[in-house]
Amino acid sequence: MPLSRSEVDRDYLSRARPQLIGELRGDPATRILPVWQGRSLVADPLPIGGENPALRLLEPSAIPDAETWLYLGRSLSTTTAEPPGTAILAAVLTETDAIALAPETEWAGLRELGAALSDRDAGLLVEAIALANWHASHRFSPRTGEPLVAEQGGWVLRAAGDTTEVFPRTDPAIIVAVLDEQDRLLLGSNALWQSNRYSLLAGFVEPGESLEAAVVREVFEESGIRVVDPVYLGSQPWPFPASIMLGFRAFADPRGAGELTPDGTEILDLRWFTREELRENESLILPGPTSIARAIIDEWLARP
Repeated sequence: MPLSRSEVDRDYLSRARPQLIGELRGDPATRILPVWQGRSLVADPLPIGGENPALRLLEPSAIPDAETWLYLGRSLSTTTAEPPGTAILAAVLTETDAIALAPETEWAGLRELGAALSDRDAGLLVEAIALANWHASHRFSPRTGEPLVAEQGGWVLRAAGDTTEVFPRTDPAIIVAVLDEQDRLLLGSNALWQSNRYSLLAGFVEPGESLEAAVVREVFEESGIRVVDPVYLGSQPWPFPASIMLGFRAFADPRGAGELTPDGTEILDLRWFTREELRENESLILPGPTSIARAIIDEWLARP
């Protein structure tokens, strides 16, 4: 999956060092990944020919301070400019500091870059954005209401005088390729999208629910179709703001799958597609290459 790739040792043991961030900021060998509103700097904003974009990692002196510092780990890549073992910090910047560092045109996010980045850079950017989003949404203690302060390299938050530690959270969501007896694929159009944009059905896992039960429930709620035999395909993080997408394939129940019935709230239209219809319909908009939905659709399209 496009965003499941990584060449980063998260080096969790080092997070326990109280002065970790200060030590790494003082080490000229450290590299900094600037993050602003879910975006980072691109080394070459306009790649030429077949070149892929790369993240621009900076020396510590390039960023004197940041709103939030996060320890991402150490690079494992042997194909990037930084040698293996290079420590990498993310610096979450304010708008003022970000624009002062580089023009807005040089900043890009996961949706644009994710599928084209190297394994190392894809892993770094997903990790950094997920952590930055968590910090942005967890400012105060849920127990005391006091401001939270970062510890352990940005991986733990705690209020002064309270021993309760707040850890990053990930919300599981299922996404399903539903097939019928004719091997057609079910796609839906969301109420927030253009009318000609279609994707797989998806939804969040509810408390106390298994992944398989979530597949059956979500597909029925959004389409009126009963499915059987959900099979796990793979997963990828989706930090918009804090999800992990769990991909499945399931089959419309041949004993009585029911008629296509969009829920009218999230899903406005549903259609069964053959491979030929998807390939030949030039007006149809499918999910972008960074998404797990597109990876699952492409895998189905490539099968005989």
